[in-house]
Amino acid sequence: MVLLRALIFDFDGTILDTETPEVEAWRAIFRSHGLAYPDEYWMNAIGRGADEIDKTPIQLLSELAGCEIDRASVILEYERLRMSAINAAECRPGIRELISQAMAAGLGLGVASSSHHAWIDGLLARLGLFDSFTIIACADDVPRTKPFPDLYLAACEGLGVDPVDAAAIEDSPNGIRAAKSAGLRVVAIPNPCTVQMDLGEADLVLDSAELLTLERMEALSFS
Repeated sequence: MVLLRALIFDFDGTILDTETPEVEAWRAIFRSHGLAYPDEYWMNAIGRGADEIDKTPIQLLSELAGCEIDRASVILEYERLRMSAINAAECRPGIRELISQAMAAGLGLGVASSSHHAWIDGLLARLGLFDSFTIIACADDVPRTKPFPDLYLAACEGLGVDPVDAAAIEDSPNGIRAAKSAGLRVVAIPNPCTVQMDLGEADLVLDSAELLTLERMEALSFS
């Protein structure tokens, strides 16, 4: 059994399900233009930083529509749709309890997110969780985001732990790949979007954080 000294969380889709509102918002916008938002596009994009995506949803929409679109109005509608859902959302089931378990056990706590601090820090503060984490590693802090290992390596460095002594909580193949490449053991907890994806690279896949204990993570063998 490998000592567990730190627990590092993905944010979008893991601590808070921001991904389902984003996908649903784009689906609604594409439908309003008589188009379908391609599953293969958003499945590839989830978990990646913006710099790791070839084209934005607006570029894709314009390309599929075959004409220029009113980008400003599309962005306004997208933000209205997604933020109304995100601002009403709570932590995903079991996440608060898992954070409390880790704090009580004296584990280091971190976040590794491909999003920027301007997004992550504010939402963590709204949830009352900002001060729970010693390190919040975001896209602003590293040269490359997920699926590269940089974010998890930065989080481990900030916590002063070897990656082998840390576990990641993830929800997407890109996030799993990043954590595994950094040397962490990984528990995948899919959200309503990523449940459709292959999360088999994780060491353990669970339906909910409510089913996860620190003992269960310590007992994981590396795949």
